Amino acid sequence: QVQLVESGGGLVQAGGSLRLSCAASGRTFSNYHMGWFRQAPGKEPGKERLFVAAISWIGGITYYADSVKGRFTISRDNAKNTVYLQMNSLKPEDTAVYYCAARLGGIYYKSSSYDSWGQGTQVTVSS
Repeated sequence: QVQLVESGGGLVQAGGSLRLSCAASGRTFSNYHMGWFRQAPGKEPGKERLFVAAISWIGGITYYADSVKGRFTISRDNAKNTVYLQMNSLKPEDTAVYYCAARLGGIYYKSSSYDSWGQGTQVTVSS
């Protein structure tokens, strides 16, 4: 497995931007497809982590949830073992704990396909 550590969360006003980072260590990062999920406040930890975005191992293919399409951008730098989530035009409904995850196979939008998870970073968007 690969170890993942997220950073970059915080408090921002609606319409603002944040950039999340996820640093990987351990196994060969470039072998893994990467994803971002989020869990809204009040949800039981580990439950109902919703798909946000995913990127293929080589970075050429990206996927987005409809709710963030056009506002969020996922990218990766395999030389730095890091995946990013640029979040623009943030809305209060984007408030959640954001998790970075890694998978070797499976389906990009299914949390059960991911083998490794970070500890999460809180994003709070005020209205």
